[in-house]
Amino acid sequence: MRIGEKKIPYLTVRIWMASDHAGFALKAHLKGYLTAQGYEVIDIGTHSEESTDYPIWVHALAKEFPPEERAILICGSGNGVCMTANRYPHLRAALAWNSEIARLARAHNNANVLCLPGRFLTPEEAEQAVEAFLHTEFEGGRHERRLQQLNPSGL
Repeated sequence: MRIGEKKIPYLTVRIWMASDHAGFALKAHLKGYLTAQGYEVIDIGTHSEESTDYPIWVHALAKEFPPEERAILICGSGNGVCMTANRYPHLRAALAWNSEIARLARAHNNANVLCLPGRFLTPEEAEQAVEAFLHTEFEGGRHERRLQQLNPSGL
């Protein structure tokens, strides 16, 4: 940040989380990681590695999630939770497999939901992606115009 630039502080203290069975172990790790840093984690489910369908958990999260906060969704590839989340107009979900993609999802796309591939990230890689996602602000500017074009109605 340069001298004279105004930085708008935004860092949510509540993180919403949900996963299917394939993302359960990574979700449990990240929940502990975030809780240790002082975040309030709202864990929608699933609560075990017993086989379950990822859309159930995304729909449950979407019903309660305030769009000004942040959420993390995890399934085996990250694709299923991402596709389901993006059916909701108040969710802007981005699939990220590293910290740079997670940073760009916030900076350029104003994503409020981070989708992670539970079967393809180490806990440390996931932590880095989450850190980038939580600590990056939306750049606005030309990116705002593009966000307005996401929905045919311009919402």
